[in-house]
Formats: sequence, C-alpha cells, structure tokens
Amino acid sequence: MSSFGARLRAAMDARGPFCPGIDPHGALLVSWGLPDTLDGLRTFALTAAEALAPVSASVKPQSAFFERFGSAGVAVLEETIRTIREAGALAILDVKRGDIGSTAQGYADAYLDPASPLAVDAITASPYLGFGSLAPMLETAAKHEAGVIVLALTSNPEGPQFQHARTADGRTVAGTVLDALREANAGATPLGSYGAVVGATIGETGEDLGINGPLLVPGIGAQGGSPETVRRIFGDVLANVVPNSAREILGAGPDPAALRAAVQQANDSFSTLLR
Repeated sequence: MSSFGARLRAAMDARGPFCPGIDPHGALLVSWGLPDTLDGLRTFALTAAEALAPVSASVKPQSAFFERFGSAGVAVLEETIRTIREAGALAILDVKRGDIGSTAQGYADAYLDPASPLAVDAITASPYLGFGSLAPMLETAAKHEAGVIVLALTSNPEGPQFQHARTADGRTVAGTVLDALREANAGATPLGSYGAVVGATIGETGEDLGINGPLLVPGIGAQGGSPETVRRIFGDVLANVVPNSAREILGAGPDPAALRAAVQQANDSFSTLLR
C-alpha cells in the first residue's frame, strides 16, 4: 500500500478534490424523515456512505455524531468507515484528538492501526498541547501509511485567540504548526501525508500554506466558503486543497442520486480552479 498522501493524490486526480462530510446530527436526520435514534443514525450514515463514497476521493465522517449514541453508535461508525473504504474512497475521520504520551499513542492505535475496527486512512488532530505531543500519531501514521491532518487556521471566531498568538520567536502559533508540517512532509512525493485544516472563510492570511501536504478546507457552502474564496486564500497551492462540506451535500438527501449529483457538481466547481 502506498502512503496516504500518494493515495489521496491519486484519488483526487481520478475523482476530483471534493470531500463530503457525513455529520448525522439530529436536525439532519429529521430533515431526511428519520428519527433521531440509533436506527435513524444507521440508515442516514449508510445511505450517505453508499451514495457518496463511489464518487468521492475522500469522505469525512464526524465521530461526535456517532459517539452520542454510545457504543452502538461507534459500531455504526465502524460500519460506515468500512462502507466508505470498500467503495474506493479514503476515510478521513474527524476526531480532533490531542493528548500526550501513552494516551496519544492509544488514540493513534485506535484509528491508524489497520488491526483496529476503527482504522481509517487519516484522522484530524489538535496540536494545542504542543506539536511534539502529536509525535505518536505521526509515527504510527508513518508506520501504517496513514495520515494526520492537524488544526492550523480554523475559521471559528474563537480560533484567532490561539492561532494568531505570537511565540517568543515572533511566529504565530498557526505558523509554527504549518512549519512543523512542512518539515514532516519534506521530500515526500507526490504529496505528503501530514495535512493542515485551514478554513475556507479565514480571509487573507500571511502564512505560508505550502506544506507539501493536503489542506483540508471546511466551511464550503452553508458557512460561506466558495470556489472564489478558496482561490483567493490558497493561490498557488490550490492543487493540494481538499474542499469539505457536510450540510451543503447532505441537504440534498435522502435520495442517493441527488446526493451523488451534489458531490459531482461540487467536484466540477472546484476542479475548474485548477484548469
């Protein structure tokens, strides 16, 4: 098996860059005519996975909306992950884990070791205990040719308090995260396996986004991000952008054909950025 970065690049070249999310929160289940129950969760998640994964390079389930149903919800997440990967898409699990030492290693083993029932192609992670705290995740990802996508420049209003703060050497905290990812990806071809989360609505940034790794870009659609804002923010690293939206795509459900059409339209819109 090739590295996560290589697999992602090949999948994006074949299917387009867009990454739909599977976020089964209660309001979406109800909008699909489903009860906000375990049965509703399973119907929603598997319908979405079966429709979206065959036409997407990657799919990003949000773990929290499965975890709220306890162990039975996590079992549905395992089934959803299998469905995504069996359809040829990469599974990027949005868990935003961040801890130190043996606990960080436990998270790495849970999500990045193929022996785990929760194994995915990549996870999201938080660096705010220090980028070095992510070492067990990055090392486990390297061992199993998986990926880690690290929060860097999120677009939530509270983010700048941490992300734009200056360190002793004058860099922003976000800048130190991007620098560490650039170092971790050095020499990787065709794409590194360690990515950054950069929101589609952050506006202008003076940070260097050329990390030789994937740039997972949430905030497309309902949150205000568009192909035009992505072009403005990412400029000459557009080829590494993985645009992501859940509500914008899932709102087309529950009809599988409508879900697929929504992804294909999004892929067309973002693919034109690279032409």
